[in-house]
Amino acid sequence: MQRACAAALLHEGETIIHNPGKSNDDLSALDMIKRMGCIITLQSNGSLCIDSSEFKSFRNPPLEGREALNCGESGLGIRMFTPIASLSKQPITINGTGSLVTRPMDFFDEIFPKLGISIQSNNGKLPLQIKGPLQPNNITIDGSLSSQFLTGLLMAFGKAATKPVTITVDNLKSKPYIDLTLQVMKHFGYDVVNNNFESFTISPVIHSNNKTIHYRVEGDWSGGAFLLVAGAIAGNITVSGLDVSSTQADKAILQAIIDAGANISVRDNEIELSCPTTGFKGKPFHFDATDCPDLFPPLVALAACCHGTSAIQGVNRLAHKESNRGITLQEEFGKMGIEIKLQDDLMLVEGGTGLKGATVYSHHDHRIAMACAVAALNASGESVIEEAEAINKSYPDFYEHLKSLGVHLSSVNNNEIINN
Repeated sequence: MQRACAAALLHEGETIIHNPGKSNDDLSALDMIKRMGCIITLQSNGSLCIDSSEFKSFRNPPLEGREALNCGESGLGIRMFTPIASLSKQPITINGTGSLVTRPMDFFDEIFPKLGISIQSNNGKLPLQIKGPLQPNNITIDGSLSSQFLTGLLMAFGKAATKPVTITVDNLKSKPYIDLTLQVMKHFGYDVVNNNFESFTISPVIHSNNKTIHYRVEGDWSGGAFLLVAGAIAGNITVSGLDVSSTQADKAILQAIIDAGANISVRDNEIELSCPTTGFKGKPFHFDATDCPDLFPPLVALAACCHGTSAIQGVNRLAHKESNRGITLQEEFGKMGIEIKLQDDLMLVEGGTGLKGATVYSHHDHRIAMACAVAALNASGESVIEEAEAINKSYPDFYEHLKSLGVHLSSVNNNEIINN
């Protein structure tokens, strides 16, 4: 959804986004492109019509009060929209909220001067003060922290390139997310050649001024992963709307669920999961989450219900999320009776010892809140999730979907109480 918003902003003409998201991150993306000149209209069928004709005035003086942009708490938003905003000739301040203000942004300090952009950060953190316009050049970047920086550069280069330019990437992580970016860019007519994820060559394209582009947002495997784990450990449910041929990295949750021995049936647009009447007695599994670190929370909820030690690789990717997720998962699942050990880049989850109801804290992290809620489905007694509204960042309907599946859940003072 966020990538579609960015592509719609850069497209010279109208874009119709079908099946638009409504999470806080999605709303932040819509606010960003609105402030950069888009006119957004909600259609009767729920689709969004985005007219980007005023983006030209954003790129050229004067900005008329639009010099400040706020990405909310979206990591992808700040890393994707900052290069796009740098297409403008005017000074712009870019900020965020919540945990985003503490996350490292020194990538921009290093790369932007090589692209003709002046930048001043707060010691490598927000707010950022930038002044373009971006000048695409052949550059080499470090892809080890996040692929999201590359996503922003690819989109900005696609818009600004006047000759073929190449971005070389060292140690790129989360390659499937770049596949998703390239998929969206191709849909919007951009010409990008992926050289085995080691470099990307962007060629200039000619955009039609009157062509309307239709784009349908896929179902979100990141959020769907929690429902799938819930079905595996507490079923029986059928989840629809997830494309099994998607390039989304978090589709890999299917393999972990299969490895854990869950009862699962996968069809084109439906995934059915069932749980034995005697309860889920899963097998421990080994999973490499280096390229899909957002799967750690649902994987821990799954591993907690498997009998034995499950190993999840990629812990080093967790430090700069909404919370330090390795430590946060260790703390909160420890309250529920599950021991988690962190060994360098490996997380070891001692499952099958019995989950117990407890009062846990989301740390304002949407995925921690959802992981604890899923684990609570197999816990003895009542579980309380403090600051449970954190789920609004990515999946605002999560608790309502659990209720529709028969979970006994009540809300009190921003806390969610789950009775099993």
